[in-house]
Amino acid sequence: MNTPNKLTVFRAAMVPAFLAVLLIESIPAHFLLAGLVFGGLSLTDMIDGKMARKRGLITNFGKFLDPLADKVLVISALVGMTVLKTQSKAELICWLIGIIIILAREFMVSALRMVCVEQGNVIAANIWGKVKTVTQMTAILVILAIEQLLEWFPVIPSELRIIGDVCYAVSVVATVVSGVIYLKQNASGIGEM
Repeated sequence: MNTPNKLTVFRAAMVPAFLAVLLIESIPAHFLLAGLVFGGLSLTDMIDGKMARKRGLITNFGKFLDPLADKVLVISALVGMTVLKTQSKAELICWLIGIIIILAREFMVSALRMVCVEQGNVIAANIWGKVKTVTQMTAILVILAIEQLLEWFPVIPSELRIIGDVCYAVSVVATVVSGVIYLKQNASGIGEM
């Protein structure tokens, strides 16, 4: 296994540690620590991709595993934050709808990838998939930072959370757009589904 693929496997394997830091509220500054772990794991996504392209280490395994590791990390973060963050039933419903949209897109693209692999084609991540991933990871980091600020400084108005909510909404829109583009670009595989 080459180094970029090892980084991808490491990212996926570290998800339980990230969730533990996020969800164990008795850990001091747990939102900050979760943000640092999440940010570090997110950086491995950028590093492994650049390393694979620069050194000619792109493999079908990496093309498949890299997006999967991103999905596991992002979905775990969103579910974990939903558990901690939602204050009202309306907020919970909005978060869950966003998660369902993200999951639906991920299942759709994964199914399309499997069909295309059977046809001898491997669908690598494109720029829209990367935009989707960056907006999701950015939203998570912004939300974690805001939650830590609100925990440290209770005098800050909780309305500050709207910034994180807007970032989350942008990431959901980017998810839908990237899903539609994947479908259009790989329409030949759809007929086989």
